[in-house]
Amino acid sequence: MKKNLFLILCFVTSMFNPSHSQSPLGLFENHTDVGNCKNKGFVSYNSLEQTYTIGGSGVNMWFGEDEFHYLWKSLKGDFILRAEAKFLGAGVDPHRKLGWIVKNNLANNSHHVNVSVHGDGLTSLQYRKSIGGDTEEVTSTDSLPDVIQLERIGDTFIMSTAKFGEEFTTVKLDSMPLGEEVYVGLYVCSHNPEIMETAVFRNVRIIRPADPDFRPYQDYIGSHMEVMDIKSGHRKVLFSNAHSIQAPNWTPDGESLIYNSKGYLYNYHFKTEEISLINTGMANKNNNDHALTVDGKTIGISHHNPEDNNSSTIYYLPVEGSAEPVAVTKPGVGDSYFHGWSPDGKKMVFTGYRKEQFDIYHVDINTGKETQLTNQKTLDDGPEYSPDGKRIFFNSVRTGKMKLWKMDADGKNQIQLTHDEYNDWFPHISPDQKWILFISFPKDIDPTDHPFYKHCLLRIMPYEGGKPRILAYLYGGQGTINVPSWSPDSQHISFVTNSKL
Repeated sequence: MKKNLFLILCFVTSMFNPSHSQSPLGLFENHTDVGNCKNKGFVSYNSLEQTYTIGGSGVNMWFGEDEFHYLWKSLKGDFILRAEAKFLGAGVDPHRKLGWIVKNNLANNSHHVNVSVHGDGLTSLQYRKSIGGDTEEVTSTDSLPDVIQLERIGDTFIMSTAKFGEEFTTVKLDSMPLGEEVYVGLYVCSHNPEIMETAVFRNVRIIRPADPDFRPYQDYIGSHMEVMDIKSGHRKVLFSNAHSIQAPNWTPDGESLIYNSKGYLYNYHFKTEEISLINTGMANKNNNDHALTVDGKTIGISHHNPEDNNSSTIYYLPVEGSAEPVAVTKPGVGDSYFHGWSPDGKKMVFTGYRKEQFDIYHVDINTGKETQLTNQKTLDDGPEYSPDGKRIFFNSVRTGKMKLWKMDADGKNQIQLTHDEYNDWFPHISPDQKWILFISFPKDIDPTDHPFYKHCLLRIMPYEGGKPRILAYLYGGQGTINVPSWSPDSQHISFVTNSKL
């Protein structure tokens, strides 16, 4: 399976959108030396890996004029720029630098704001307030980060940096007006006109966030379908859509992803890159709660049934589609949000609104008999069986924050697994039963909410428990990873991120 999966992933190309898939520079429009660099810089884009290699010389980026090599695109309004970066080689000057830079124009003395990571580890948010003026800076306590992020909110710029797998360290610059339309991009400066320094950038994202006044479940922005290699943390975008796409299931044969969009289910085929509609009959108001049986032959879905006051109702059908999905939960009992199958395919575990509260239940698909597994006035959600069927993992807000929990398959021995200040949702167990993957929402949100369009983290922890570590820094939330999305060999995951397109 590992060999087949590798071959499948080799078909993945750079498909941020149709125009980007044709671009020799990926997300960017062009590149140039800014200032009179003695050695001409260069850019190389690897479309298969979606990585950028940039070479730049230049005497400095500090006083009234700059010299560096710049890979850029034009952008308007607010944005989030994120990448993981490293220099190649030991370097010559400890003041060599790389990062993101935002400029009003391509002149070497323009207003700018930039994330600057120096060869000696110094990390700062640098800026020039006037044309030809000296550069100023806000210094970070972080040193030698490889994850670099720059966010613009009006005239405020926020720099967030981290060593991959750790939390961000953040500094902020207020009242720094730049033009509404700016140049944004990656840069390399050698700090030595005789030397060419080279850096590699991966997991590069240029995000245009939702408007502050967007209405959840009414106003949507675009979506990227991504895959990640768990061991390396390297990510690729498979395709993008101006609609809201959500909740990918990786099929057990490793050949496809199944996801939902606008009430329907779709199948993305790795090898052909084709997207096909799955026939779900009258179930055309499907939400992002769906999952496949272990053998991959059957898919369970949650459809808002108009004949039952639009209550979410659980059905199942063959994975290739059917005009007649089979109803499992009964009408008039309350909402039922499906999350996982027992390994033998005989039970479906779900979040049910019963007795005026949300708890975890399982239901026998043949008899329709429901068994209540948790009983809390606060929200319990996101249940999923372990591959051996002995445990059910879920998330609960019963101790104040939304945290991960586990229990025996009969509901006994309920134990809390995560304990920090994040709000943790949707535990997904790797097929080899070694890891728990989950999404962590910001610390300051309502713990019962898993909203759209936030800075979130994908985190991972050992199956038997332990300290979580960060796998991905992303802009997303609702729909990012609601459902089981591990590859069958436990080496990759799929998820959705968001941006205006």
